[in-house]
Amino acid sequence: MPADARFPVMGSEAHVVIVGDPSLMHVARRRVADLEERWTRFRPSELSRMNALAGVPARVSDETFVLVQRSIAAWSATRGAFDPTVLGSMVINGYDRRFDVMDLDGGAAAATRPAPGPAGVLLDARTRTVTLPEGVGIDPGGIGKGLAGDIVTEELLDAGADGALVSVGGDLRVRGAAPSGASWTVTVEDPHRPGREMARIALADGGVATSSRLRRAWRRGGRRRHHLVDPAPGAPADGRVDAATVVAGAAWWAEALATAAVVGGRAEGVLGCASAIVVEAGGRRVTSDDLRAALG
Repeated sequence: MPADARFPVMGSEAHVVIVGDPSLMHVARRRVADLEERWTRFRPSELSRMNALAGVPARVSDETFVLVQRSIAAWSATRGAFDPTVLGSMVINGYDRRFDVMDLDGGAAAATRPAPGPAGVLLDARTRTVTLPEGVGIDPGGIGKGLAGDIVTEELLDAGADGALVSVGGDLRVRGAAPSGASWTVTVEDPHRPGREMARIALADGGVATSSRLRRAWRRGGRRRHHLVDPAPGAPADGRVDAATVVAGAAWWAEALATAAVVGGRAEGVLGCASAIVVEAGGRRVTSDDLRAALG
């Protein structure tokens, strides 16, 4: 039987499945916790130190350097729909502490401002430094959860696992042998009917991520807010897409595309370059041809 564990991390739940050596579970737990300690924005960390040093080169670990690299690549590839510099907008909108300790129904609304974008971020691979322009802060958000799955599954197989699944907050990566059969089975929840299965996806190797503006919601000044920020106005995305699930070769990339679909409010943008299921505000599902059979 595969080793199977769930535990809290990164403000959500991690789910780890290991095929092969069950003793590697402690390696997975320790590594996911290590990445949280590096990337959290809610307490002193490598990421918060880097943000505080805006204007000055900040030396970072390999993991954090890759996180920033991937975040900028996603911003460029999605033409700004995914933007890692929405940190200031998140704070203005009330997401200034861990979600589980937020006041979800109080506080005054504040004027929003556009995200500055990461075009001015300087990366030096030789010195492994990141220089953020003044006024720019990086929020790893979902891409950090996806990247954690990519990193930890690779390290588990390198350590001797036959196969591994690592999901953080629902953004997951699978590699290697599945517990049974030729592929892993990933279920996707219906965003309009929590607890109900919307799709079942067979995946041999790759990442799956879902972004939804129906989750992590609160109110400020009598208005509904959520955690997916449209970088242009710096306000919660208010398009015609409620949720998007993307299947890709890596979990960080799946997360970036899923977020871009919700923020951009257009199913066509993601369906043109990835396997995806997009759920519009009226409930209509728009699906890439290869995932049509996965829908329940």
